[in-house]
Amino acid sequence: MAHLTGRMTGRVTRRRAAVLAVDGGNSKTDVALVGDDGSVLGYARGPGSCHQTIGVPATLDVLTRLVRLAAAQAGLAASGPVARCGAFYLAGADLPVEVTMLAEHLRAAGWTEEVTVDNDTFALLRAGSERPDRVAVVCGAGINCVGLSASGAVVRFPSLGRLSGDWGGGAQLAAEALWLAIRAEDGRGEATALRPAVAAHFGLSSVTAVAAAIHLGQLPGERLHELVPVLFRVAEEGDDAARAVVLRMAREVALMATVALRRLGLMGTAADVVLGGGVLAARNPLLLGTVLEELAAAAPYARPVVVDQPPVVGAALLGLDGLHAPHRVEDHLRDALLRTMGERVAAARVGARW
Repeated sequence: MAHLTGRMTGRVTRRRAAVLAVDGGNSKTDVALVGDDGSVLGYARGPGSCHQTIGVPATLDVLTRLVRLAAAQAGLAASGPVARCGAFYLAGADLPVEVTMLAEHLRAAGWTEEVTVDNDTFALLRAGSERPDRVAVVCGAGINCVGLSASGAVVRFPSLGRLSGDWGGGAQLAAEALWLAIRAEDGRGEATALRPAVAAHFGLSSVTAVAAAIHLGQLPGERLHELVPVLFRVAEEGDDAARAVVLRMAREVALMATVALRRLGLMGTAADVVLGGGVLAARNPLLLGTVLEELAAAAPYARPVVVDQPPVVGAALLGLDGLHAPHRVEDHLRDALLRTMGERVAAARVGARW
């Protein structure tokens, strides 16, 4: 069963929050109800809610349960609007048709008076920078990039994986690690320290045994993401095959940022380049160091910013921006939401269940 993070209060009123902020990711979903002053009235965390992975009905089910939990925690009645503004930043909101479709469903849900829907990379961008000229590259399960300029121009990528020319992200890195390891084992590929490292990580006798266990359902496929830190460790130890994968990832990150800056006409401007998502926020020295080197060479005016604050912070800030909240509210919101998330996630180790 999936776990929800939150706490019921039993106290219900008809007042409303200012913002219902949602970061709907591939692996987890964060929902926060925020007051005008940046205070956190309710917070809940649950499983991933990307409609491309679980379907629209399941996405709405995840969001419904989390909104109800956050509303109950805040003492708000969930039968009507719980906030004035809904700031929904969702993985899978990639194409305009998907954004429109998701917005229609979320308006119909009736949780907020106003609804804003966009890709979760925009939430990361706001969490990392408020400068008028800014670009964000997220490298989590996948990879994506968006950008804004002071002129109002927007740049985004379809982010449909190989269908739209993407390479990278945690899923790709893990798959590459397994691919290199098994080919080294059966003789089709070059020798690599990934071979013993992958088998040892899962406590199996060979990489072939790892592949068979995944194929037969004995090893959950989602555990493959555990190979990302294995890949980084082997690369840092000097393995050529592993290093080549990490360096390719770094170059892809720098390339997406540079292309976005160029398309926005910001190559000669001191624009922020926000780097985030689990893979980049881990600050692996080889990966991050190469990204910064590549950016410095290709876009010397760019100002890299590594953000490890969760995107729901950016979603909440975007919602408050839309309500023209005073700038002083931002620091309060960041502190309050991070503190609340830390407390709730720690408490959830005993966890409420669906």
